[in-house]
Amino acid sequence: MHPSLKCQGKFSLNWTYLNAIASGVSAIDLGGLALRNQHDAHQFVREYGFDIDNPHAREVIAGAHAEALDFICGNFLTPGQAALVPPEVRAPQDPLDLLVFASLHGNEQVELRRMWSCAVLKVMHGIFYIDNNLKLRYFNTIRQQVFASLDEVIQEEDGQFYLSDGEICLPLLHFDRKNNKSRGSILLKLLQKAAYLAADIFDHLGVRLVFNTRFECLLALRTLQRAHLISVTNVDSQRTRNTLLDMEAAKEVFTQYRCMLEAADGYPAGLLEQMDAELMQISSPQTRADNPHSGAGFSSIQVTVRKMIHLPPDDPAASGPDYDVGFFFEYEIQLMDKASHGRTLEGPASHDAYKKRQVDTARLRVLGRDLVRYLDTRPAVHAA
Repeated sequence: MHPSLKCQGKFSLNWTYLNAIASGVSAIDLGGLALRNQHDAHQFVREYGFDIDNPHAREVIAGAHAEALDFICGNFLTPGQAALVPPEVRAPQDPLDLLVFASLHGNEQVELRRMWSCAVLKVMHGIFYIDNNLKLRYFNTIRQQVFASLDEVIQEEDGQFYLSDGEICLPLLHFDRKNNKSRGSILLKLLQKAAYLAADIFDHLGVRLVFNTRFECLLALRTLQRAHLISVTNVDSQRTRNTLLDMEAAKEVFTQYRCMLEAADGYPAGLLEQMDAELMQISSPQTRADNPHSGAGFSSIQVTVRKMIHLPPDDPAASGPDYDVGFFFEYEIQLMDKASHGRTLEGPASHDAYKKRQVDTARLRVLGRDLVRYLDTRPAVHAA
């Protein structure tokens, strides 16, 4: 072996592809791959993690291809547009064909085949991340341990839910528990994120606690802190979002009313409403949402909490000389007042509007601007 720059063909660099690698461009934003032939595709798949010569691996890839195609047609295309997917992309003779198609440039037919292949591969990539996220394989254990802690502070009596740390007891207007994010929702969320990894989805599990006033949300935060479900050591500070409370203004109002709260007989619902009214008069807007799909008017305190999950002792992964085997899992706690919750039911802050914005973003990123432009300019095509 000796140093050489001799190539079999023309000595060239794929500047777009190499720039994406060097600059950290997300794969979902690429318009093509850089594979020259089936041999390149075979090597690519091997390093990706699949032994393409293994029949089971081919079955897994074929299953992901079918799911990706169904997802694209069901979420991003009309029936007429779905009929435009080229047959060789819809049913490739070899799973490696899509990788080669995604790398080729040429006439309009070749370009369209490349764009459709890229779209399917992007969704398949997200599916593979979901299926190979080890934490999600222990999801039942995770859910049991997360909600066991929450159930200690959220209690029900005669159909009314309360949040309590054993001292103060706050009545809840609504209590929503997210037991599991659906597979389709996870995939959609991955596809609209720059770095679409299943580990970046933080709301697989969580709770939404809705109180009458914003001050009760503040007291709920105190209750969760006093119960040690939330602490500075287990909160993901980069994922904390507060668009509900101006903390400085809240401190000012609380200081003014503290003695009255302590002296109140029974639950001081009216006093808390009065405090809220004063709070709204002096508060500055809290706009740190960081989620481009959250609608105007969406207000909440959103805390992402890390919890150490312990594997069952009979699980093979837990065996060994150490005390225990565990990992951290993040889940969300969201606090809202009645007025803010009402805005989530309709208008730009509603869940339906939020979902539509997610779909629009994911559609553009998966299909790419050129394919979207092509579809938008095509006359209506009736599915066969």
